[in-house]
Amino acid sequence: MGHFLVSFYLIGLLVFQGNAEPVEDKKALLEFVEKLQPFRLLNWNLSSSICTSWNGVTCSQDQSQIIAIRLPGVGFNGTIPPNTISRIKGLQKLSLRSNFITGHFPYDFINLKNLSFLYLQFNNFIGPLPDFAVWNNLSVVNLSNNRFIGEIPLSLSNLSHLACLNLANNSLSGEIPYINLPLLKKLNLSNNNLQGVVPVSLQRFPKSAFAGNNVSIGTFSQRFPKSEKHRRIGGTLVLGIIVVGAFICFAALVVFIFVLCSKKKDEDVFIGKLEKGGKMSPEKVVSRNQDANNKLFFFEECNYAFDLEDLLRASAEVLGKGTFGAAYKAVLEDATTVVVKRLKEVAVGKKDFEQHMNIVGSLKHENVVELKAYYYSKDEKLVVYDYYSQGSISALLHGKRGEDKVALDWNTRIKIALGVARGLARIHSENGGKLVHGNVKSSNIFLNTKQYGCVSDLGLATIMSSVTQPISRAAGYRAPEVTDTRKATQASDVYSFGVVLLELLTGKSPIHTTRGDEIVHLVRWVHSVVREEWTAEVFDIELMRCPNIEEEMVEMLQIAMSCVARMHDQRPAMSEIAKMIENVRQIDIENQPSSESQAENATQHKISQLDSPLSTEEGGE
Repeated sequence: MGHFLVSFYLIGLLVFQGNAEPVEDKKALLEFVEKLQPFRLLNWNLSSSICTSWNGVTCSQDQSQIIAIRLPGVGFNGTIPPNTISRIKGLQKLSLRSNFITGHFPYDFINLKNLSFLYLQFNNFIGPLPDFAVWNNLSVVNLSNNRFIGEIPLSLSNLSHLACLNLANNSLSGEIPYINLPLLKKLNLSNNNLQGVVPVSLQRFPKSAFAGNNVSIGTFSQRFPKSEKHRRIGGTLVLGIIVVGAFICFAALVVFIFVLCSKKKDEDVFIGKLEKGGKMSPEKVVSRNQDANNKLFFFEECNYAFDLEDLLRASAEVLGKGTFGAAYKAVLEDATTVVVKRLKEVAVGKKDFEQHMNIVGSLKHENVVELKAYYYSKDEKLVVYDYYSQGSISALLHGKRGEDKVALDWNTRIKIALGVARGLARIHSENGGKLVHGNVKSSNIFLNTKQYGCVSDLGLATIMSSVTQPISRAAGYRAPEVTDTRKATQASDVYSFGVVLLELLTGKSPIHTTRGDEIVHLVRWVHSVVREEWTAEVFDIELMRCPNIEEEMVEMLQIAMSCVARMHDQRPAMSEIAKMIENVRQIDIENQPSSESQAENATQHKISQLDSPLSTEEGGE
């Protein structure tokens, strides 16, 4: 009897509101939320108006139907219950991105005939893509960062209004079908298992749209062999190059031998002075030999005006002892302040050391701490960097507590993550795509002048002896496949970056102890919380004071989880990660809106009634 009265009361409330709002749509949404409970509470209830009060819901101008649902990052975990959203016939825009929705693409979405914008990225959908033939009005489709499999359906050709299509970071296979969509402005099919030749109709898009697949852009020269004439010309050209190259190498060898003999003489004198003076100390002058001036190698465009003698005479303060050596803050007589790192256990000779330093020193990027100079001798190997007065991100996150502590707000943490991602992406593109950082951790990250993350200690791992780290904070950054620190890879850099992201989100060290002295591995702990019961306990309590950031934190958490995937081939590339973070919040790229935003703006005149107070929050849909 009681149950009957409650049901009668609910029905009465709905009927009482009459034609003032879409009663059936409201019932459908209430059933949807009841069966797929989000961890972030919504202000939805029977007594409030769905068109004027409910977050994430937009109605038509006459309030007769719901036309937009935006519920990104609210913590949905499970499959979309059937016969709920699909009952909202007038729906034109649906955004459920950045949740933990599982299962196949809802089959009953075929009932949403008016759908124009579909954002389901960053979920856990599985199975094949839907048949797109039923949605004639679709303008934007983003199903990226899920686990869809199978082939790309040819029915996409029926979407004559499609302006943006993003299917990146799934497990799609087969060949890319011939899709002729003249209005398509943005396309991303990267990081799938696609193969074959890109159709002519899609070759107008950049190569990045197809990166991470086994596909090629077909051209005449690729499909047909070169003529005999071309082969003869090519052979003659190669022979000429070989002859010229041999001559240049011989001349270079003569010059090299001459210079080497001259340097060797100077080096012997300098080393002899070092041996007489005892063990080198950064706090004191260890050599007064003027020949030592040439031993500190500065890179081009470095505006420092000091030599090795000045550097060794400078007052020094120990900043810390890291994996590969101790770092000192050195203040010279002219007040110039630099960081000098004394490298321990360098495993390569002078020639290899200099070659590697030249590669590292040539990299100039605002999110990579620039190597200013280096020094190599038998007894000492030094590298010199700029000094960052704010300290490392590790110190800012885990340093002293109290009134003097500077809290890192969410905006700053996003900028840190974005800066480091951009810096690492640039590093990974250098030296023919072979350069590796090898020691990504929060103590090697600083804030540049624009307050973005800036990564230091580039490339030292590959020239040092292998380090076996005990259970420590530094060991928590290492990817599971890395047993020799000299053999770090770009994929292991991605893993370490993912740990840094988790560190920024949780405020916890990669390896820390509880009050009961229990050792906790951050990656394992986050995995267990997400797997067992999704709660806000993952996030740093200091971030809880920031309003309206739950959605962005969830997106960043999902990016971090993809980075720390146990299998190295399942981790995204740093260039893709940087794009993902850019889509979380448009910070300094307001003039470069996301592809989805551009596509939506291009077709906004079709559904101008979708404007709502939430529209400014969805630039990254």
